[in-house]
Amino acid sequence: MAAQKKRKRDLIDRAALQARIEAACTDMPAAGDRRRIVLEQLRSAIEAGRTMVQTRFEAVEIDGNAAKGELAFLFDQIIRVAHDAALREYPAANPTAGDRMAVVAVGGYGRGELAPFSDIDLLFLFPWKQTAHGEQIVEYILYMLWDLGLKIGHATRSIEDCTRLAKADLTIRTALLEARYLWGDQNLYLELRKTFRDQVMSRAAMDFVKGKLGERDRRHEKMGDSRYYVEPNIKDGKGGLRDLQTLYWIAKFAYEVDSVPDLVARGVLTKAEARNFSKDQNFLWSVRFHLHYLSGRPEERLTFDVQTSISKRMGYADRAGASDVERFMKHYYIVAKDVGDLTRIFCAAIEAENMSKPIIRLPRLRKARDLMGFDIDRDRLTVADEGQFERDPAAMIRLFFVAHNEGLDIHPRALRLVTQNLKRIDKSVREDPDANRMFVEMASSIDAPELALTRMNEAGVFGRFLRDFGRVVGQTQHDMYHVYTVDEHTIQAIGLLAKIERGELAGDHPVASAVIHKIGSRRALYMGVLFHDIAKGRGGDHSVLGARVAKRVCPRLGLDDEESETVEWLVSKHLVMSDVAQKRDLNDSKTIMDFVDEIQSPERLRLLLCLTVVDMRATGPNVWNNWKAELLRELYQAAEDVMSGGQRTNARGARIDAAKEELRGALADWSEADIQAQLERGYPGYWLTFETDTLAHHARLMRAAEKEKLPLSIRTRVRSDIDVTELTVYTQDHPGLFSRITGAIAAVDANIVDAKVFTTPQGMALDTFWLQDRDDNALSASGALERLTVQIERAFAGEMGYSEPEAERTFVPARTKVFSVPPRVIIDNQASATHTVVEVNGRDRPGFLYVVTRVLYDLSLQISSAKISTFGERAVDVFYVKDGFGMKVNHESRIAAIRERLLEAIREKESPATGRDAHQAAE
Repeated sequence: MAAQKKRKRDLIDRAALQARIEAACTDMPAAGDRRRIVLEQLRSAIEAGRTMVQTRFEAVEIDGNAAKGELAFLFDQIIRVAHDAALREYPAANPTAGDRMAVVAVGGYGRGELAPFSDIDLLFLFPWKQTAHGEQIVEYILYMLWDLGLKIGHATRSIEDCTRLAKADLTIRTALLEARYLWGDQNLYLELRKTFRDQVMSRAAMDFVKGKLGERDRRHEKMGDSRYYVEPNIKDGKGGLRDLQTLYWIAKFAYEVDSVPDLVARGVLTKAEARNFSKDQNFLWSVRFHLHYLSGRPEERLTFDVQTSISKRMGYADRAGASDVERFMKHYYIVAKDVGDLTRIFCAAIEAENMSKPIIRLPRLRKARDLMGFDIDRDRLTVADEGQFERDPAAMIRLFFVAHNEGLDIHPRALRLVTQNLKRIDKSVREDPDANRMFVEMASSIDAPELALTRMNEAGVFGRFLRDFGRVVGQTQHDMYHVYTVDEHTIQAIGLLAKIERGELAGDHPVASAVIHKIGSRRALYMGVLFHDIAKGRGGDHSVLGARVAKRVCPRLGLDDEESETVEWLVSKHLVMSDVAQKRDLNDSKTIMDFVDEIQSPERLRLLLCLTVVDMRATGPNVWNNWKAELLRELYQAAEDVMSGGQRTNARGARIDAAKEELRGALADWSEADIQAQLERGYPGYWLTFETDTLAHHARLMRAAEKEKLPLSIRTRVRSDIDVTELTVYTQDHPGLFSRITGAIAAVDANIVDAKVFTTPQGMALDTFWLQDRDDNALSASGALERLTVQIERAFAGEMGYSEPEAERTFVPARTKVFSVPPRVIIDNQASATHTVVEVNGRDRPGFLYVVTRVLYDLSLQISSAKISTFGERAVDVFYVKDGFGMKVNHESRIAAIRERLLEAIREKESPATGRDAHQAAE
């Protein structure tokens, strides 16, 4: 305490500051000059004090809890000096009782907490209506503080105003609850305290509690109702500082206490829980101070670009399988979960004190609902007595099982006992057959399994019972692709699977919704989803490591040998379908045959489709779209055809003839001569690549171009059914055509997600691109398609080129630059029978695709098709190419040269690494 007082005296000496101001203002007649002196002295004191707090904090001499208090103390003194300067400038000639005034700190500042760039909230309190003299004092103080660059929230009210408004408005009631005397007439402040306590706090505490919890719930909904976002808001997000402050408000209103230790004396919290409160608060405030100092503004969101810096500032280091930033963020999520635990404890204690309705112990009800030894308290499941989990630790699993089966909420009192007894979930509980059976039944339930699993996870039971899952609780994936932590992603994926099985997502996922009811290994499917990411953060291939975990754990859970083998296979292959759909040409027959060889059976194909859909969709709210759905549908149907001996196995010639016949029907209004001419344009592969509607679209484009003798024809059409805009370019073929078009597309800030390139026997290029905007929607904004057409025309006229300097000038968000994606080039001659497949990986940025295609052009490689994917900050571009003679590239020296040229091109564009690559695969 003595050290703390000395630190504050070192921070600012108010008496000395006052003396300097008075000495400088002596014999200075002009009011403006006196004000200037006060302003300069206060500004100097603020700068020195702020610098000292930041220096101490960054040198780890003080923590977040101390720093917030020191900043509040600093501005307490500044406001007091400004107040006294106002009184010297405007002395009351004949002071009356109505001139009395108190300066009161409210809001967070009233708690004695202040972040580096936070607002300062003040109440100027008068006994009655503000007098003219009082108005002069308030105006002087406010203008002084504003001129110092401070953000001031303020109100001028009488005691009667305060109580009247507090009764009607929850926000004002909360602000006054935290009111703290700063300066002026202290008796006036004490009168406000008494009046507020007698007239406002005497009202039912539960009304205030319900109001604050409702306010919290609405805030959570607005911020995204999860504490497991990878870029959380540390102030207003779920499990953040505002939630801790809500607990403080509730405690202060319901128990009339001033500090957390007081709650221990009242029996509301245990000493351990109070320590957790202080520890969590200190961690969150420390993070907030680092965040404000790094950003230089009141930033509350932990974006990727600051997470790495803060992790290093706070002393986190790399460990096997987890970077410093991942370990820091895992700590954050554990703290956020602790805040949720404390919220439940508070609610239980307050409810117990303010409600007298007895616990329901009705034998008939218990028997009818099969409560398995538990009771019901106010329609919520609770323990029979305080020692239930101590006597029978497996009852903790049973608690969640009964709540799930009976559709009951769990009483906070029971959850508090769960938290206190978590260590009793040991090997004997984990190997208990009944406990494992109940767990699997919950996790594979068709009825909201995600709710049961979320409850278990929030209470810490999930990770204790399934220890491998405990290793991924709070595990972040430090990239821009994954929105949630691994545990949250897994639970959401299981919930989506249940929704698909219930038929609730048939519109979004018609194929998965149909095939899930044909699956024989239903329990294996749910367990496959549960285990698919369980080995993330261990280093190495998480699919392989996760399969080993599944092989070891599934028998313990009660799965038979066949089910366990299926789960193991699903986990090991859970990325295959997504990779093939997004990175390979689905019109290449070898792609489909290789995929079928790996999947082996229709049952496994159905299983893998369902897992892939929920895995992709649960990655984040903006990851899934109709284009990706179409790719998965196309791959599934192609593989199913092969497995069932369907169309894909028919003779190639027969399939081409069928495609031409369907086009003939679509062009029924054409003359026979025109139809025949169109059917002679395409090489065999062309007819097997596009659906009939697109073939007809191409036909009309080509006929119009030839009729009007156009050297360049450009057509766009929005395909809202699959969230893409289809761009078709028809012109005389020449080297570098693909690269020119990609440069023009990049110039309008559009993304290419797929491309097909064909040359007719007449030497005309027919290039089709599927485009999306930066939000993964079809490119359809007003003027965007017109600009695209103009840019392509300019590119062909030689008037523009998407140069590398132009790419560098294009804005790249700072949160993207923090990631390091090691450049990688894979050249595969086994993936296609007719083409060499070139896969290029690097950090996504404007012009990336243009740079790559320009190199391929310079190397005299012909691009036949391209699959363009972006996984957050990571670009994965795949090209099917041939050499200048129309052959695959087979010579090793040539392959090595291609690889080196591509690596050189994308490596020289990479920003220096500022963070460990935590995303060697985009899954």
